[in-house]
Amino acid sequence: MAINCSYLVHETVQERSWLKEAAVILGASLIIALFAPAAIHLPFTVVPIGTQAHVILMLACFLGSKRASLAVLAFLGQGAMGLPVFAGGAGGILALAGPRGGYLLGYLVAAFVTGLIMENTSKRTATKAFIAMGLGNLVIYCFGLPWLSCFIGWQNVFLHGMLPFLFGDLIKLVVATKSLKALRFYS
Repeated sequence: MAINCSYLVHETVQERSWLKEAAVILGASLIIALFAPAAIHLPFTVVPIGTQAHVILMLACFLGSKRASLAVLAFLGQGAMGLPVFAGGAGGILALAGPRGGYLLGYLVAAFVTGLIMENTSKRTATKAFIAMGLGNLVIYCFGLPWLSCFIGWQNVFLHGMLPFLFGDLIKLVVATKSLKALRFYS
């Protein structure tokens, strides 16, 4: 009885590919989690100034829409299990259901959108990366602000959930774009 070698080789390669993808996704989720301590809590808002959103946007440029989304999903799962992976070391279901939950959910959609834009870009440039990450940042606000308004009201949401962060987000987008260049993401 003859064994089809190409079948065995194909199955082995397929298995390694799956393991490699899983390792990349888990590794990216851990990178996001490592930036949890890099957060500044402001006295007048429940939303901290953090770096995780921009780390996610950078990873989305590298990983693409599907892998970046899965990495963020793994990150959110780690937080839901109670691991202190959210900004400032927060974790648990209450962190997801609390005032910052919309921003956290926005991370998932922003990773997909940013990755999708970069996947459909014929030539990677600093401008295209900046725009893709900027749109991803906007997506995070589109999810975070309505959710936050359930806790503090619409009249306060812009003042406490967006205005204090706009300048910092612009700076972080510039730093992320320059970091992508340093990592040779584009020429």
